[in-house]
Amino acid sequence: MKRLFHLSAAAVLLLSGAAASAQHFAKPEEAIAYRQSAFSLMQAHMTPLGAMATGKASYDPAAARLHADVVAYLAHLPWAGFVPGTDKGDTRARPEIWTDSARFQQEAVDFRQAAAGLSKAASSGQLDALKQAFSTTSQSCKSCHDAFRHKQSR
Repeated sequence: MKRLFHLSAAAVLLLSGAAASAQHFAKPEEAIAYRQSAFSLMQAHMTPLGAMATGKASYDPAAARLHADVVAYLAHLPWAGFVPGTDKGDTRARPEIWTDSARFQQEAVDFRQAAAGLSKAASSGQLDALKQAFSTTSQSCKSCHDAFRHKQSR
């Protein structure tokens, strides 16, 4: 648990430093890698929350709080990596991100709100609250993926 905390803290610190300069990517590939890294970290922290919420893992309130807090923080980061020129290359981003940017931006706002709710629910120490908030957050992920992400073909 201590190791996970230290790894998570290091990742958050690295990404938070990058967030400040996220609008100044030298190459489109850097922006794509930035946003993919943020999403990968979110997935790494959502997975154990999902396991607890579905009963596939024992509920650990302290671990849930840690994972949810990291997700809530990371929820602010990837959007800076969706800059012009990052629609090509090693990405599953769909063109609708740029052609329907108002909806994409709203999906980002909705996700940040859901992630904040997840953090609040995890802080309560109540498994039922975590289950509900995890469901809401997961639905927000799915909504954005369905509209703005190509299916994986690898």
